[in-house]
Amino acid sequence: MSSFEEIRSARIKKLEIARTAFGNVYPARAHLTHRITEILKNFSQLLKNKRVIITVGRIRALRPHGGSVFFDLEDNGVQIQGFLRRDDIDKKLFEVFLEAVDIGDFVEISGKAYFTKKRERSVIVSRWRLLSKSLRPLPEKWHGLTDIEERYRKRALDLISNEETRSLFITRARLITFLRGYFDALNFIEVETPILQAIPGGTNARPFTTHHNALDTDLYLRIAPELYLKRLVVGGFNRVYEIGRNFRNEGIDVTHNPEFTMLEAYISYFDYEELMKFIETMMKKLLRTIFRKNEFSYLNQTISFTKPFKRITFFDALRQYALIPDIENLSREDLIIRAKRLGVDVAQTKNMANLLDSIFKKAVKQHCVQPVFVYDWPATLIPLAKRSEKNASIVESFQLYMGGLELVKGFSELNDPIDQRARFEEQEALREGGDEEAQHLDEDYLENLEYGLPPTAGFGLGIDRLTLLVSNTHNIRDVILFPTLRPKN
Repeated sequence: MSSFEEIRSARIKKLEIARTAFGNVYPARAHLTHRITEILKNFSQLLKNKRVIITVGRIRALRPHGGSVFFDLEDNGVQIQGFLRRDDIDKKLFEVFLEAVDIGDFVEISGKAYFTKKRERSVIVSRWRLLSKSLRPLPEKWHGLTDIEERYRKRALDLISNEETRSLFITRARLITFLRGYFDALNFIEVETPILQAIPGGTNARPFTTHHNALDTDLYLRIAPELYLKRLVVGGFNRVYEIGRNFRNEGIDVTHNPEFTMLEAYISYFDYEELMKFIETMMKKLLRTIFRKNEFSYLNQTISFTKPFKRITFFDALRQYALIPDIENLSREDLIIRAKRLGVDVAQTKNMANLLDSIFKKAVKQHCVQPVFVYDWPATLIPLAKRSEKNASIVESFQLYMGGLELVKGFSELNDPIDQRARFEEQEALREGGDEEAQHLDEDYLENLEYGLPPTAGFGLGIDRLTLLVSNTHNIRDVILFPTLRPKN
């Protein structure tokens, strides 16, 4: 028998001891008067009035000492010391505690506030009962769950063992709460759009496919909510947003997970320049509100929000960082030669715009450490964006980079149904040529567009990457509670 099996077997025997003493050792409810945080906050008053308090939590440490037992009780990351003395509690309760309780068990204790000789705030216990018996040993606090892959697979144990993990996901929750409150205060309407879609649209990506048995039809997990959100703008919702999951059947790396969370929002009568101002204001307020500062560290560099966010056009960025001064005038053949010199896998590029994008990712992105809006992208790359009135080959679009990561993508929305159909048809031709990420022609969306979409700007913000950046975390799987992993077998 392995050591784990021996431990589990011993705990099952302890479970039976507790069951004999208490009957039900997995009760449906607890009867508490105070959470641990409330006890600590009001400790002086509780000590003074000697009121009996009832609290609950998980046993995190046990320290038997002669005729007494000290233990640490934890609830929601906060601990208090419990103290049992043989002389102050029913003899049977004391013996059962010694014989049946393990680290990891959930208990309910009754007692009074008490200072130990070392002036440690404690509860001297007069009664206790088991709420849930832990049959498996928890990882040791300092030497337990350290393998990073196991931490992803066993997130519950990771949260128990690592305060940093708990803190990180609390930060993530606070970011989402802030964003929701920010948009609600500006009279945005939060909505929910379909995750199962008949036609995947809203961006260039490969979707996951499923089959609906009752309808006998294939459906797709959404790659973006964009086309449905813009239908709502057509319907009269001038400010609309959604926070939800998107799914893309693509590679996994330190900045990509197939299932991820996005905030996507649309504002009528805005263009992309106004939207860049909106996002900069939002980001600066987010940092001040949640972290009380105007800068943060990421990958050993300080990212500062103290100055206006830099702006640079897509082609100027290529000229400056890829060192290709005449880039707009190069033939595809010449551009391929330059791309190869930069280490771009040109075999994976499907057209001129895609080649330019690959050069950007290889040569430019890494230089975008401080916040920078890269704007005016090639039209072929963003078929849902409005063309520039100055140059029809580019679109009124931008991407916000910081820390070398793309964080936000936005643009003035294409509201000309004739041009949108032509752009969809171009995408269909790319699909027929083997580009699995090219967009589908969506007749229903085009029909909605023909009813009239007002001038509108919209953007998507990656919640996972935002959390990654502000928490100085280096792998996106660290900021997703249950990331996609290769099956263990």
